[in-house]
Amino acid sequence: MKSLKFMAVTIMASSVLALAACGNSGDTAKQGEKTEQTDKKLSGEIAIDGSSTVAPIGEAVSEEFSAENPDVKAPIGVSGTGGGFERFVAGETDISQASRPIKDEEAKAAKDAGIEYTEFKIANDGLSVVVSKENDFVKELTVDQLQEMWTENGKAEKWSDIDPSWPKEEIKFYSPGTDSGTYDYFTEAILEANDKKGNPMTKSATLSEDDNVLVKGVQNDKNAIGYFGYSYYFENKDTMRAVPVVNEEGKAVEPSNKTIEDGSYNPLSRPLYIYVSNKSLQEKEQVKEFVKFYLENAATLSEEVGYVKLPEDEAKEQMTKFEEATK
Repeated sequence: MKSLKFMAVTIMASSVLALAACGNSGDTAKQGEKTEQTDKKLSGEIAIDGSSTVAPIGEAVSEEFSAENPDVKAPIGVSGTGGGFERFVAGETDISQASRPIKDEEAKAAKDAGIEYTEFKIANDGLSVVVSKENDFVKELTVDQLQEMWTENGKAEKWSDIDPSWPKEEIKFYSPGTDSGTYDYFTEAILEANDKKGNPMTKSATLSEDDNVLVKGVQNDKNAIGYFGYSYYFENKDTMRAVPVVNEEGKAVEPSNKTIEDGSYNPLSRPLYIYVSNKSLQEKEQVKEFVKFYLENAATLSEEVGYVKLPEDEAKEQMTKFEEATK
């Protein structure tokens, strides 16, 4: 009898376990599917090009993102803002970094090519006018003085042409190249400040799309003057000096995180951007996640490389735009 009872208990127990297994099979399958999705790694490439000014932020983002997603390749090109937009509207890149807003003709070219995009602000910059540490005579400059120096029809070829007490030495100019958004911004804010018909830049300026070339040019010549994004000045402030620029209120202001953020460093404060293909956002998971990561970390990483984070309300606006673009 004990054997029969034992067999009956064993059969019942086995049945219960079998039923339990059947009842949980769907949940187990779902859990397995969920785990597989969670463990699925991002992979692929992201084509990014554009502004050399924005490049330090993009490089910091790419490095951090790649550390978490090693199978995603996101190298940062530096063709300049204009060169970056040329590739973007040709459909060659997913993301175009820019130190100025897209121009009307560039937007039209994108529309004609069927390229829809979303613009995101990612940080603020203060375009910095710099001289060598050896230059101890330039204490500040006005927009008019900068215009006299930098325009082709300006009268200032020597430092003494600006101020008779300054050296009678020829001024050496270093400027970003014509494909650079920084060049465009300086042209609009300084060269064309009093004449929107246009004042061409002095032909004696050394132009380069590589900001490091400009940095070295200024560092090595006490009679040199140049301009570029705040990050490049910030990285090299031990070997050069930012010249305070007289703002709209008549105060000489030096670029800093505070003066760029509060707008007192004008007219040379400006926002920085990335432009992202909507098609890439919708169809490439690696692009979607990269842009999300970019916007979530732009405040921290932009300040780490010498730029100024967006105000909190503006940063939230960018995330809202991202959510709308990825619905």
